[in-house]
Amino acid sequence: MKRSFLFDNMVVLLFVAITGLGIWFSGLSLGFVVMDLVTRIARNGLMVVALLIPVTAGMGLNFAVILGAMAAQIAIIAVVHWQIAGINGILLATLLSTPLAILFGLFIGRLLNKTRGQEMITSMIAGFFADGLYMLLLMVIVGTLIPLRNPQIMLPHGIGILNTVDLAILRGAVDDLYRMSFPHFMVLVAAIFLSIGAWFQYSTRGSRQPSAKRALPFFLIAGAAALSFVLTRSPDSSFVIVSVPVVTFAIIGLACAFLGFIATTKLGQDFRTVGQDQHVAKISGIDVDKTRIIAITISTVMAAWGQILLLSNLGNLSTYGSHISVGVFAIAALLIGGATVTKATVGQALTGLVLFHTLFLVSPMAGRNLLGDAQLGEFFRVFIAYGVIAVSLAMYAWKRAYAGKRQLRS
Repeated sequence: MKRSFLFDNMVVLLFVAITGLGIWFSGLSLGFVVMDLVTRIARNGLMVVALLIPVTAGMGLNFAVILGAMAAQIAIIAVVHWQIAGINGILLATLLSTPLAILFGLFIGRLLNKTRGQEMITSMIAGFFADGLYMLLLMVIVGTLIPLRNPQIMLPHGIGILNTVDLAILRGAVDDLYRMSFPHFMVLVAAIFLSIGAWFQYSTRGSRQPSAKRALPFFLIAGAAALSFVLTRSPDSSFVIVSVPVVTFAIIGLACAFLGFIATTKLGQDFRTVGQDQHVAKISGIDVDKTRIIAITISTVMAAWGQILLLSNLGNLSTYGSHISVGVFAIAALLIGGATVTKATVGQALTGLVLFHTLFLVSPMAGRNLLGDAQLGEFFRVFIAYGVIAVSLAMYAWKRAYAGKRQLRS
């Protein structure tokens, strides 16, 4: 049993060990790490969750989430041009980006249906192609075919958008709606997960479903949150100054709940059936092509909303670069959590999100303390982003090959 647990969770355990060593050698206080980590999770959480449905539908890791990010950035540029500030600007950006993201999702879904078995590389190349069109739009078409006269966002000669657009009117619009200290937020988390666990325990009582097994993870999280409150409630604790953006975390939580709800519907069952065997799904009367298009479209829309949260948190837009790495970072976080190209859960997404961004945070200081050069830590950040994907996929391939050999021996 122990050996099986280690084998099944080798990727997560590897990066837990690396993250723990990184925190130790960085010398950073745990309060500072948690404070920065809360910001990073709020900023990137929805983008990671957006990757889950395509994996369930058998389409692998969706590198095309950058198309959703592009849709969000186009909408945000329009909002800044019209000078619509605060939460109204965020809502308008969401409203404008959603139809664009749906359009991009339909396009990518149709493309991936033509390239079955090569979805990941196709989505990656499609992202590069779309990036070229995006740059053509904002560097050439805006100011010529699309008349736009705004010195705050336009280049001096009147054609093209500035490299960096100030999003001061949107900064913190969602995060600052309601904030709570870290210890009090832990109480809220404990209460929520305790209620969910109790509901699972009660709703499945008397049925054939193992209610205790389904409710146990929620009870464990509630217990961990309650313990965190006890450990951090001291007035002189550094955790007291950690401010949690409750509304942003609620949005991420609702996205996770939405995915859980979909899993219980016929559409969710179709996603799983198509992901397991497309031929069987087709024989069962499922429209495989349509189901795959729906999966990738949902993912693209959620990615657009996630990019809006990210940019409003940052407070500035790198017009031609903000979208480039979001897909790679989100995929790396998902894989660190133990997900594979064929199976990914909300728990794995959230676990990977915490591990990846903790490692991303502490690596420069750890590099400086170990090697005397913080720049090496910065290089390590780049290695993490791309190396994690390669290492995780290689370990997944090895695990699959090893499992196949064990089946043959038995």
